[in-house]
This record gives sequence, structure tokens and C-alpha cells, in this order.
Amino acid sequence: MHHHHNTAENPAARPSLLSDTFSPVPAALSRRGMLGGAGMGAAGIAATSLMTNAARADSHTGVPAAFDSMDPETNLRTLLKIQADLSGEEVISGFGGKAWMWVPGEANYLAFETYGIGTTRLDYQGDGVWNFHHREVLYYMDPKTGEILDTWTNPVTGRTVEVLHILNDPVNRISKVKGGFIEPPFDHVIVGDRIVFQVDVFRTQNNPISRKEYPLHSQQDIYQSCELWAISSSLSDCVNPDVTSAPNHTAWARNGMWLPFMEMGNRAGHMVYHSQSFKCMNGLDGLPKYVRDYTAKNHPQYLEAPKEWKGLSENENTWSYAKKIIDEKREQGRGGPGGKGSVFGVSDAGM
Repeated sequence: MHHHHNTAENPAARPSLLSDTFSPVPAALSRRGMLGGAGMGAAGIAATSLMTNAARADSHTGVPAAFDSMDPETNLRTLLKIQADLSGEEVISGFGGKAWMWVPGEANYLAFETYGIGTTRLDYQGDGVWNFHHREVLYYMDPKTGEILDTWTNPVTGRTVEVLHILNDPVNRISKVKGGFIEPPFDHVIVGDRIVFQVDVFRTQNNPISRKEYPLHSQQDIYQSCELWAISSSLSDCVNPDVTSAPNHTAWARNGMWLPFMEMGNRAGHMVYHSQSFKCMNGLDGLPKYVRDYTAKNHPQYLEAPKEWKGLSENENTWSYAKKIIDEKREQGRGGPGGKGSVFGVSDAGM
């Protein structure tokens, strides 16, 4: 989530996480064949033997003998089955949580409640390669009322600023059995009927918002963040060939720099996010009504997965998006002399 969830400037640096989960079916099997009916052949035999083995699961681990979670293709398919739907049907997930401000030597502040929506669609390319169509929105909300914010009074500076929600469209990636940024098998543990993938993503790269040009909005010229994922599902769903989309609970934490709209570039500290993400197995009905209605009115494209593949160069993230907004505001005359002052500040009606 993710959060995602800022995407790297080098989109290939985002590991291929997603949703195709079980393994002994040949990759060449078509979606139609996978969903039953036509074209089963050898895959049908493999699936049958898998189900037989599942019935004879190892009495100590519960893991069917034919399911090798360390086999790269099985491993990636399992992760994709949890994160998305191997049949190519689109999947929607909702993730609620909190965002904290860590001010060293001073205090920690609960800045926001958060709620995000991610929509995903897999498109199998053959040869162990999936195009992962994805877009995501994350809203910053009042921690007391849960209201989605337009403006926010910073508890550290006391200043009121416009809020830039995370609106990343698209956040595509390519999941590959071989040749990706991180090759499977992804780290995981199996305990009883739970399989949990742990993915730790630490990033350092050039920050598109430089200190020199954006001193109020940027803490450093190196963009630095980490995202910590625990992606969990039911092992029995993952090994069942009739299930193309397994349930998903993902715990997601993120450490990152102050957000550009906070205008705290000259202060030490960082943001800490913690969210719980769930795949909405019944579609849009799984989202809170308030968030769903707000999104339908203001950002309706985030309620469905991207239809066309735009390629990784089109990927958006919080920093690239914020740079566009800051530059637009400066062109409108915001930012004071030299253009390097506040562009998000609003007069506080309470003062």
C-alpha cells in the first residue's frame, strides 16, 4: 500500500508484489483454462494432483507436499494471488491507519488518521511475466473526527496549510519470475494455515524536489524512505487451484520525510505511517461508505483499476505530484519574492 505509498522515481525499483499464488500449474495456462472449462490438459492433471496432495497435507506443517513455496514461480504466483486476481479480474483494497510526526528530541504527534484505496488488475504476458496495473489514493483525515481534510493545522509549527492527499495514478509495475528488481522467492513464513510474506523496501534516490529550489518543501536532496510489508493470507486458499484471488491482510508501515505540503523542509524529523490493508472480496461494498462516496464525487477513477497500460515511465508518486502542484502555484504568483516561500499556507480563520 503502496502506501503504498510513494513509488520510486525509478519505478523498476519497486519490487513486484502481487497476486498470483499457487504453483504447479504451467505458466502457459490461459486465464480461461485456469477458470475452468477449456484447455485444461496437463494443467488439469497438475491441479488434480495438487488437490490430492492438499488432502494429504503434512500433518506437522499442514503444507501440501506438492506446494513448494520456495519455487520462484509458485512463490510469485502465490504473492500475486494474494495481492490481486490471477484471472485478470480487477481487485479493490482498502487500508485504514495512522500517520505520525516524529520530532527528534521533542515529541511524537498523531498528525492524521488515514484511509487509502488501491485498485489492481493483472495482465499475464506469458513467460512468467505479469503487468500489474495499479492506482492508489490515500486520504489524510482529522484524527479526532475522521473527516477528510482540505486544510490542516500543523501541531509542530502552528501554521495552517492546504492538504495534498496521495493521488498516484498509475503505480504500475511488472512482476517477473526472472529478471525483476527483486527476484522471487520472496521471504515468507508459514504457520498453520497462514502464509505471511515479509517485504522490506528501503529507498535512496535523487529527490525531484531539491533543497536549493524548494527549501521549504524539501529536507534533503536524497529522497529516503522505507516501506515494511507483511502480506498474509490463508494457505489453503493459496494452494487451491480453483481460487484465483485469495484473501489479503497486509500490515504496512512507512517511514519517510516530511510531506511537501507541511512546509517543514528546515526541520529535523520524519513521518511514520502504520496501516492495515484488506482486499475487498465483495468489491466496493468493502469500503467505508463515507470514503467511497467522497471518492466517487472527487476522484472516481480510483474506484477502478487502470484499463490501459501506460508503462512504468508514467508512474506517479507523492514527490513528483507535489512538484507539479508547487510549480503551478508559483506560476500563479504564490511563494513570495523569489517564489521560494509558502505556497500551501492559508490564513487561519481561528486567529
